[in-house]
This record gives sequence, C-alpha cells and structure tokens, in this order.
Amino acid sequence: MPVEFVGALAGRNQFQGPAGSGPNLDLEYLRNLARAHENADFDRVLMLGGGESIVATGFAASVTEKLGFMIPFRPGPLTPLQGAKSLAALDHVTNGRIRVHAITGITAEPGHGDFVTDKDERYARTSEYLDVLIRAWTAEAPFDHEGKYFQLKNVFSPVRPFQQPHPPVSFGGSSDAAYHVAARHCDLYALWAEPISDVKEQIAKLRAAAAAIGKPAPRVSLSVRLIIGNTEAQAWEKAHDIAERLASNRRNAAPNPLFHGVQGTGTKRLLAAAERGDRHDKYLWFGTATAVGATHDSTSLVGTPDQIVEALLDYYDIGVTTFLNRGYEPLYDAVDYGRWIIPAVREEVRRREEAAAKATPAVLQPA
Repeated sequence: MPVEFVGALAGRNQFQGPAGSGPNLDLEYLRNLARAHENADFDRVLMLGGGESIVATGFAASVTEKLGFMIPFRPGPLTPLQGAKSLAALDHVTNGRIRVHAITGITAEPGHGDFVTDKDERYARTSEYLDVLIRAWTAEAPFDHEGKYFQLKNVFSPVRPFQQPHPPVSFGGSSDAAYHVAARHCDLYALWAEPISDVKEQIAKLRAAAAAIGKPAPRVSLSVRLIIGNTEAQAWEKAHDIAERLASNRRNAAPNPLFHGVQGTGTKRLLAAAERGDRHDKYLWFGTATAVGATHDSTSLVGTPDQIVEALLDYYDIGVTTFLNRGYEPLYDAVDYGRWIIPAVREEVRRREEAAAKATPAVLQPA
C-alpha cells in the first residue's frame, strides 16, 4: 500500500516556547509553512491550534493547490449538526482536501460545557457523535436521533460535503475503548510512536476490534518527530539541544489555568516506555517526550537521513502506512523532510511492492 506523509501546520511557531506563543494568527508564517509542505510533497498537514483551525485551513487552502488538511475537532462542544455543516462547508472551500480527525480528549473541559470525566463514557459519546455526524452528511431527509448523549429532532444539513459520500474520518487514542470506536467509524487510526513491539500490540488490538464487527481494519498512522543530522553525532547533538530547550521552556512557562493535570493513556504509555530506557529499537528516542511530560506526540527518531528512512520503513513493515512527521524548526524541517526523507521512503515502498507482486504466483483460471 502506498505510504502517506502528513506534516503539521500552525498559525505561529509553537516550538519557540513562551515567547513564540500568542493569541494571533501569523498569516505570513502560515502561508510560508503551508507552501513549504506542499513543495516538500506532503500529502496533507494536521492543523494545530484550537477553534481557529477551521479558519486557518480556509486561508491555507487559498495559498496552496493540492495540499490536504487534517482537521482536528472534539465531539461534544459543537453539536453534531453544527459540526456537519461547518465541516461540509470547509470541504467545499478546500475543493475536497480535508480529512476530519476526531479527538475524544482526556477529561472534562468545563469551559466548553463538557463535564464528562469517565474515559469509557467519553469514547462512547464520541462514537455516538460520529454516528450522527456521518448520517447528517448523507441523509436525504430530516431525521431524529434519540441517544444516550444526544437527543436531536429534525436533523438535516442542506450543505453536502464536496467529497462523496463524506470526508474521510480518522481517530486517535490509546485506551482499549478507542480501538472499537476507530473500527466502527474510521479509515485511519492515529498512534504515537512507541517501540516497535508496543506498536505491533496496538495494531493487533485494532485489527481484532475490526474483525469482531466484520469490518476491514483502519489504516494506521504513526506520529513521530524527526531529528536529522549530516552525521549521527551531529543528529544526537541537535537532539539533546532540542530536549534542553523544551525542558527549559516547560520550566519557565507560566501556569496554564486551563490545564487539567490528568495523564491520558498515551502519556502513561510513553512514560512507561521511557522508564525502560531513553533509546529503543534502532533510533527511537524518548528524550524529547520526557522533556515535555509526554503530553503529546513527542517521541523522536534521531539520526542521519538514511537511518531515519530505515526506521520509518521498520514501522511500515509492521503495518504503518501514514507517517505524521513534524520537527522543532517547522519550516526548515519540512524542507529537509521533503529533500531527504519523503522521496526515499516512497521509492523504497514502491520497490518493495513491485518485488512482492513479482514474487506472488499467478492464480491459474479454470479452462
């Protein structure tokens, strides 16, 4: 299966610490970063940020031609009908270049009117939300929905998505309940980079959940930072410098009054792996993850371009077909990934697929 590359797009450089953060969109930076990803031949980009991501996507689509966009949204704060109409409209604005990425969230978000704390309940609510969202995109007539979390009357969206029957939907999570939601609703399941044996375990659970309901398993996306050097020593020097900067930013950051302090399953998995050692497999490093408390996709592959390509292909061999790669100097890293990583991985995947096709014996048809 062809491999897909996803970058990340933000309205400002989020990796410069407190001084680089702020409430406003830097449209010049956003434009340059979007075009850098398109020129680097990324398939799409994950839109970072909060509620402004839909607005930022519309702008980024206007300054690019083929780059796709992965739109994160949290089922709950927006009603399913509001979500259906907004995302369908965005699908038209981008000429069908969006993927919708559902994020359940770790715990309640009272500022959004969300007071559900139980994780299984949150996943169940996400599943019900996606039921209504997809039906609203495709229904030919108004319908009612009487569920546990949503009671809706006369649901109908006059705005049809550009993509038919609807935009693709992806989903992420590390709890056991997450695999069942993904198997039911999604064509792509997003994981954070862990040691290969741990990722294999998660893929097996995902496939089992899909088999239990008689559906094909979603494809698998892996999020991992790439830290590249001309030599291995240079790459590791760069990696340690980045980790020190991340740790300093974390120490010096003002307290976030909205931070809930709850560790999600993904964070716990990363920290548990880090306790077994900073380095795993060939080039996987947990130094950047521990520097930020492992609160997001923050593990790294560190090495020369050839070493990182080798490591990505190891994940491809166990079933990963999408790589979400971003670095700590987003603009420059996007250029480097397009120069050294993306074409090399794609070429090797193409070569392997051709070799596998030739090795498969032809099936003789009966006379």
